[in-house]
Amino acid sequence: MGELPDALPGSALTCHAFIRGMPEHHIARLASVACYEDVPAGHRFFEEGGSADRFWLIQAGRVALDLHIPGRGTVIVESLGRGTVLGWSWLFPPYEWRFGAVAAEPVRAIRLDARAVREMCAEDPALGYELTRRFTAVMLDRLQNTRIRLLDLYGAPLGREI
Repeated sequence: MGELPDALPGSALTCHAFIRGMPEHHIARLASVACYEDVPAGHRFFEEGGSADRFWLIQAGRVALDLHIPGRGTVIVESLGRGTVLGWSWLFPPYEWRFGAVAAEPVRAIRLDARAVREMCAEDPALGYELTRRFTAVMLDRLQNTRIRLLDLYGAPLGREI
């Protein structure tokens, strides 16, 4: 939704669970490339395969992650709400979204410029490590949620443990 306006104060970021406990100097750097974003229900944040150049800290509302499955169409794979992070594909080459995302209801979020954050991480390995550690926890949580959904969908084979 265009260029980033004036940077957020660091205090706006510290209220989000993902940022909480991060060193103040890292928060200040991240705040310099962050802005508020309000989107209506139905807004498409990104499409699978598109350029991953930003990410969001969700403050209110709900976002549906979706995936196109041949023969089935677009399927919602997860729902994200307050206190969660939308987007981690920006961390890994080729920096393309692996899912799509749409606002299931109006969303208020803090948007960060991922290209600028990657540059900051290259300049400051401690910041890079801090963000990688936090995003790894997000990915592990999403992987576990996916595993549970697959078990619900397909069930565990009788007489066998997974």
